[in-house]
Amino acid sequence: MDGGWKVRELPTRRLGDLSVSAIGMGAMTLTQVEGFDVARGGRAVHAALDAGVTFFDTADSYGPSEAYGVNELALINALRSYPGALDRVVVATKGGHTRHENASWWIDGSAAHLARAARESASRLGLDSLPLYQLHRPDPKVDYAESMGALRQLVDDGIVQHVGVSNVNPAQLAQSLHVLGGALVSVQNEYSPVARSEAPMIALCERHGLAFLAWGPLGGMRAAKGLGQTSSAFAEIAVERGVSPQRVAIAWALAASPALIPIPGASRVESVLDTVAAVDLELTPDELRRLDGDA
Repeated sequence: MDGGWKVRELPTRRLGDLSVSAIGMGAMTLTQVEGFDVARGGRAVHAALDAGVTFFDTADSYGPSEAYGVNELALINALRSYPGALDRVVVATKGGHTRHENASWWIDGSAAHLARAARESASRLGLDSLPLYQLHRPDPKVDYAESMGALRQLVDDGIVQHVGVSNVNPAQLAQSLHVLGGALVSVQNEYSPVARSEAPMIALCERHGLAFLAWGPLGGMRAAKGLGQTSSAFAEIAVERGVSPQRVAIAWALAASPALIPIPGASRVESVLDTVAAVDLELTPDELRRLDGDA
């Protein structure tokens, strides 16, 4: 399939027994608005693949409407149209959020919903089993143990290979570890220059051999463009190094922990290339001190 197609080799990090690129790509922004540009999104995904990205994160609930699977389908179609090899690519998805009239969001962490949602995601993605399936968010109406038990059952049934949890606290992580054991490989929580409260969770991930998937590593879709205005040290070091504040932010995240894999969202080729270039930006101890103090 690849016909000698040349791609870059990025540094890798561990995701359970998988090895993935140190920087992933969050697919949410590909389909976030009505009338999203399919061609532009496809070019962004192909640019990420060319740059060596092998980890892509989606969810069944991502999209501009109440329809399910919009983002999963957009991502998998973009991947399948790539002229190079895809044998090292890992696609992660999430379930547990639901969509309703007027594109409103709700949560359903029941065993019945997760069993159905995981199977539907696997079908949309054309996979016999999902490499990584994540509980999108704990459901306050459902006993957390029920949700974890459902994920355990999905592994036992062969629908899911590895499990992740998202938007969890340390107590929930402990319960996840108790129920899932070695099937649990990741935590996906927010971490960025403007959201730094997850440092203790990152330390827990290191202790338990879990990957910490940092969503919103640039401060979220709305804040990403203005990152240099909200975080002065990031702007200053960006000027000194002749790079963007966004690239500095990803390099800072990579330096925070060997367990951390930032998954910035992007729908433009330029954004993809800028964030991936962060692997080549080695921040000095003094720069890291300045950035750590810019809270």
